[in-house]
Amino acid sequence: MSEIPVFFLHGLGYAGLLFLVSAGLTLVFGMMNVLNFAHAAMYMLGAYFSFSMLMLTKQFWLSLIVCPILLFVIGAVVERFFLRRVHVFGHVHELLLTFGLAYIITEIAKWVWGNYPLAVNIGGFLNGTVKIFDFVYPIYRIFIFFCGAMVGLIMALILYKTRLGIILRAAVNDSLMVNTLGINVPRVFMGVFAFGAALSGFAGVIAGPLLTTYPGMANEILIDAFVVIVVGGFGSLGGALVASLLIGELQSFGVMLFPKLSLVLVYLLMAIILVIKPSGLFGEEQ
Repeated sequence: MSEIPVFFLHGLGYAGLLFLVSAGLTLVFGMMNVLNFAHAAMYMLGAYFSFSMLMLTKQFWLSLIVCPILLFVIGAVVERFFLRRVHVFGHVHELLLTFGLAYIITEIAKWVWGNYPLAVNIGGFLNGTVKIFDFVYPIYRIFIFFCGAMVGLIMALILYKTRLGIILRAAVNDSLMVNTLGINVPRVFMGVFAFGAALSGFAGVIAGPLLTTYPGMANEILIDAFVVIVVGGFGSLGGALVASLLIGELQSFGVMLFPKLSLVLVYLLMAIILVIKPSGLFGEEQ
């Protein structure tokens, strides 16, 4: 019983990381109706950029600011010169393009940084521990959860409490009318896609010290991220938050209670949710 709080905190930490990755994926799908399979590759790229910056500057906080900006620029370029050209042809072309980009990014990462895991040491107080009740727990895992919570709060405030959020939601519902009012909708969508890429880069910077940085990290997080948006409901930010918490805790306690079935439990949860509510927990019926 004394291990339950530890596993609960483990689940919260992974849920925070999972939300950071899936929030950008949910935002891009909800706002642009684009399924971006290169999202996890950008997450991996953020982790590699952070590793290189830490090797040069030893400044984790600097990499936490600079690397998402780099991914923002990369995301804007991808949307403007690649994705925009195939978006009109539907999801099949989008998936083919983003799958191809994911493979290209992965191979470039292997060529530049190698095909072996890279340990990231951030140093400072985040590398320490804190005593909670009668056990000691890593500060960095708590930091990950708070990052996810803060990002979720900021995104919700922007989407539902600001003029920019009104423009974004209006562009989704009636892009022609918004464009008629003098707002450049293609530029808005480019900004949304770039922001989603920046979120994935931010998550990659945070994931590096926790999971180590290696080429396979993209494929591992991509599966869980898509399970999150399916369970939570496509395009629902609140659904992504709830699903991240459910899956984070399910994986954490699954390892403790059912170690041989821990990998199956996530898919079992997804199957149950889809049988009960095919659109996901917070998804809208189409």
